[in-house]
Amino acid sequence: QVQLVESGGGLVQAGGSLRLSCAASGRTFSSYPMGWFRQAPGKEREFVAAISWSGGSTYYPDSVKGRFTISRDNAKNTVYLQMNSLKPEDTAVYYCARSPGLRDGVQPGPADFTSWGQGTQVTVSS
Repeated sequence: QVQLVESGGGLVQAGGSLRLSCAASGRTFSSYPMGWFRQAPGKEREFVAAISWSGGSTYYPDSVKGRFTISRDNAKNTVYLQMNSLKPEDTAVYYCARSPGLRDGVQPGPADFTSWGQGTQVTVSS
């Protein structure tokens, strides 16, 4: 059972940046795609970014494309989410997740991920 622990959340002004980290336990981290989701109060969990096991492919929805960057360091069992040009609507709890495999040509959704962290709060003030 993998454990995922997010860190790096906090309060930032609009236009600012934050870098989230997700540390994973276990020796099989490099074998799996990883992703980030977010959930604001009263809203469904929303896909934010995903990365293939090698880091060679990344996926983003239009809402964050060009502002957020996902990356991974398999030697450190860690995946990152660099968030730039933050907006108040980016305010949410951000979750790291591991997927057994992503479907070609299909935007990932929560059902594609089987292990989840506890989340880290990101608040963007206007």
